[in-house]
Amino acid sequence: MSVDASPSTLLIDGRSPADVALRHIWNECIGAGRANEALRADWQNHFREAVDVLGARYVRFHGIFHDDMFVYRASDGGGFGPATVLETPVYTFAYVDKVFDAILDAGARPFVELGFMPRELATQTETLFWWKAHCSPPKDMNAWVELVTTTVDHWIERYGIDEVRTWPFEVWNEPNLVPNFWTGTRTQYFELYEATATAIKAIDPQLRVGGPSTSVFVPDARYEGEYHDPSLEVETAVASDPDDLDWQPVWIHEFIEYCAERDLPIDFLSTHLYPTDYAADSLGKVSAITRHKDATYADLQLMRKIIENSPYPDAELHITEWSTSPSSRDAIHDTLFAAPYIVRAFLKGAPLAESISYWTFTDVFEEGGGGIGPFHGGFGFVNENGLHKPTFHAMAMLARLGDRLLAELPDGAITRSSATGDVAAIFYNYPADMGKAGLASHHRYADTRPLADVGPASRVQHTIEGLTPGARFAVEILDWDHGNVAEAWHQMGAPRNLSRQDVVDLQHVADGLDRRTLAVDADGVLTIDVDLAPWAVMSIAPAA
Repeated sequence: MSVDASPSTLLIDGRSPADVALRHIWNECIGAGRANEALRADWQNHFREAVDVLGARYVRFHGIFHDDMFVYRASDGGGFGPATVLETPVYTFAYVDKVFDAILDAGARPFVELGFMPRELATQTETLFWWKAHCSPPKDMNAWVELVTTTVDHWIERYGIDEVRTWPFEVWNEPNLVPNFWTGTRTQYFELYEATATAIKAIDPQLRVGGPSTSVFVPDARYEGEYHDPSLEVETAVASDPDDLDWQPVWIHEFIEYCAERDLPIDFLSTHLYPTDYAADSLGKVSAITRHKDATYADLQLMRKIIENSPYPDAELHITEWSTSPSSRDAIHDTLFAAPYIVRAFLKGAPLAESISYWTFTDVFEEGGGGIGPFHGGFGFVNENGLHKPTFHAMAMLARLGDRLLAELPDGAITRSSATGDVAAIFYNYPADMGKAGLASHHRYADTRPLADVGPASRVQHTIEGLTPGARFAVEILDWDHGNVAEAWHQMGAPRNLSRQDVVDLQHVADGLDRRTLAVDADGVLTIDVDLAPWAVMSIAPAA
């Protein structure tokens, strides 16, 4: 409900509001698996919902140039007969056009990740995933540049230069993860960036390009050389308290230095901030490390400081992948427990980045093949059946917030829309008994359930003065008994294959939040007084 006066007449808990900008970093961009998955009807259904309900503006995914998109064609394919080698390679964009048309038609835009290498251009093939991504330097850099140039020119012809200027172009994905996402050296990646960024700017100087899209912060020297050196992980693996270590970004300083020396453009810096790590001890035993609950916030602060003190102080910061962990088999992703964790992290990080792209919006995601069962720990806000996980509702609650922050609170935020005057709020209970701990990964849903006993409940008490008397606000509460769809599935016996009726029944649970209504009193005061259970998230927004 719109306020009946300027923000200066509002009072939050008896005090004047802060009324500062609140950037919606959580839905500026969302992640997805690979381009070919976007050809699926269910992917597109889930994406349209992410745009319409969660407010997604951009989407990023791998594999635009992978073989299954058929962009770079060195032969006619052959079918049952032998392939005929073409005298000159040709480019076909039918599959890519279908994907980009679907994104734009849904009301969003692509955050373009340029990769991976077509088989015919790759120095090494089949380096990653069951779908055999080719993550290597090109045999011929000129051929790579021609591929990129031809593709971008095609997009400009199809969609117009004004549209394409709104798309960020990110060069590759996680090239520090050798030999999986990249088989070359660090310098070879920098050379790929140089060639690619130069080519993009030659097309149009207003096109935006950035990188290095590296994965995760580390507290050791494993990535300081040309290749990943696992022997340098040992101290991290055996550390008694990993949070006492000095966690630093990967390749960011070196990337900035390389580009500055050559006067290369960096319109944005990109990296991935999973609050986890994997490190091997001297015997090769790999340990999964979970950092403290504010690890993402600390990493963002460091990244912002690096940018401000660099030769590129105006570069944007885009975290192009983020989640509680980088595993698509982490049961935490399916749980209630993830909801307050991500709300808390997004609110704290909002002033520090242009976007933080949650990885990913859907369980239609095949890096490890299709998931085994409907709740297999996939990244998505929705599972393969389209069932809304608790994280979906958390993101919907964040999307309802305004663009002006009236009050940053220990348990949430109260906001206002500068366009409509609508006041909206979100509150969460990441239980105090968790202390500084983050959320550790679990392979099975059943292993996450002891977190339900962590407490205590918290009391949310706030007043908002200066609203229209009689205005009504809708309250939605996500908690253990409302919207906890994976728990309902667990209570069904965790069937691996759902019947059609199972899906209907679970849909009712998934969307069955605790819904209430609050009214502004005759004096224009909205009183909020709710006991919020552990792990709960609550939204307050104008009633429809």
